[in-house]
Amino acid sequence: MRLDPGSAASFYPPKFKKLCIMEYFIQQFVNGLTLGGMYALIALGYTMVYGVIQLINFAHGEFFAAGGYVGAITLGYLSGLGYMQTHPVLCLSAAFVFAMAYCAYLAVGVEKIAYKPLRKESRLAALLSALGMSIFLSNGMMLTQGVYDKIYPGEMFQGRFDFGTVAISYLQIMIIVLTALLLVGLNILVFKTKIGMAMRATAQDKTMSALVAIGSNKIISLTFAIGAGLAAAAGIMYGLYYGSVRYDMGFVPGIKAFAAAVLGGIGNITGAMIGGLIIGMVEVFGAGYLSSEYKDVFAFIILIGVLYFKPTGIMGENIDDTRV
Repeated sequence: MRLDPGSAASFYPPKFKKLCIMEYFIQQFVNGLTLGGMYALIALGYTMVYGVIQLINFAHGEFFAAGGYVGAITLGYLSGLGYMQTHPVLCLSAAFVFAMAYCAYLAVGVEKIAYKPLRKESRLAALLSALGMSIFLSNGMMLTQGVYDKIYPGEMFQGRFDFGTVAISYLQIMIIVLTALLLVGLNILVFKTKIGMAMRATAQDKTMSALVAIGSNKIISLTFAIGAGLAAAAGIMYGLYYGSVRYDMGFVPGIKAFAAAVLGGIGNITGAMIGGLIIGMVEVFGAGYLSSEYKDVFAFIILIGVLYFKPTGIMGENIDDTRV
């Protein structure tokens, strides 16, 4: 409920109006946290790939859409067998596993076909290849899945907690908790394990990392796989949250996630997380307090502002690199 000066709520006592305004703020904050978490998961794929091979993978949004489709197909199949009613958590876990694994393998294939042959070429060649792969994957989903929305099974996480006018659904809690677990898990992987050390070494200097027996090809493929897996998880969350998925749904969230990665500092994992949360919050609060008609505009305004005033982002570093 939005409180306007001329609404009936304006005739209520000041204490009541303050309470309603605070509850509305809390509701929007929870909504922003939910949406921002999904943007953060997508943004991590952009920033990880860029950090390792300095490529803006504009096909990354299609992994998000593909994960949503695999999740819908898996849950629909299990629902038809009757397992959704008896084992909903196991069914949802299976959907996440299948979607993340499928998109991880898809991303590795895309990297081998579209990006690996162009590593020694100009960045423009790799960028054009990424755009072409985005169109190819999007049209592939359209031809195989159709142009109409695919509905997600609606019997999961229907309950909610009510605190006055604040309603927090079980689904929102699940998305926020699972997003937090994935983000923490990624941080542990990157900063506390030998695999993460190898990824950071490859990102810093591929030649020197090769001299200490780090296989850059395997690390690059692993980076694509992890980023695509996180995007697939976000795709399932998006489908559950909005009730359906569509073949071209990866474009707008993908661009917003790219804006989040730039805002946080492209190539910085922590920055991508922070940027995703900020973009989600700005979109939700902008739609709630200003106008929902321009909710997609706010992310692009932030992107333009960051590129103009601070191109390195919140946590990015100035890098002297003039390669084209």
